[in-house]
Amino acid sequence: MIVVISGPGGVGKGTIVRALAEADPDLVVSRSWTTRARRPGEEADSYVFTDRETFERRIAAGGFLEWTEFLGNYYGTPTPSIDEDRVLILEPEHVTGPPGCSHPDAVLIFVLPPSRAEQQRRLRERGDPEDKVAARLRKAEDEEPVGLALADHQIVNDDLDHTVEGMRAIIRAEHLRRLDAAAADAAARPSAGS
Repeated sequence: MIVVISGPGGVGKGTIVRALAEADPDLVVSRSWTTRARRPGEEADSYVFTDRETFERRIAAGGFLEWTEFLGNYYGTPTPSIDEDRVLILEPEHVTGPPGCSHPDAVLIFVLPPSRAEQQRRLRERGDPEDKVAARLRKAEDEEPVGLALADHQIVNDDLDHTVEGMRAIIRAEHLRRLDAAAADAAARPSAGS
């Protein structure tokens, strides 16, 4: 199962995804690629940090489900390899082109900030310069209606523990729904002996 966790910059997607992966060993995180430099204090495995030439070669080879250029840097979600027994978590940068498009059964969860002021505070706290904070807030105004329209589920990240538990509940429910659907499909098929 593929779960896409999307939302505008500053809503805490990276923090949520890390907490989900720590809480559940059956979740596998696909790290997005970027050409931007690491922020001070940012985890080395937050992204695959690379140069423009390498990123563009991967674009040409069809190695991304989606990619975008924003504020002079590339961001992209790599094409995943699917392990049937695990849940793959994707955390795209680009809200308007869902990476689940080539996997129509992907579950799309859209994360919202509790307020625009809190989103702004988080962007500043993580070290974004003021011009990038302003650009990300403008982009959020455009992305949110699109993300909400595409999403199977939405969640407000006002408390990390609550948000992670809410997402784990969504993932469990979706997994059970798919198992039930697969069992019903199998039961509806005629047996080999009939």
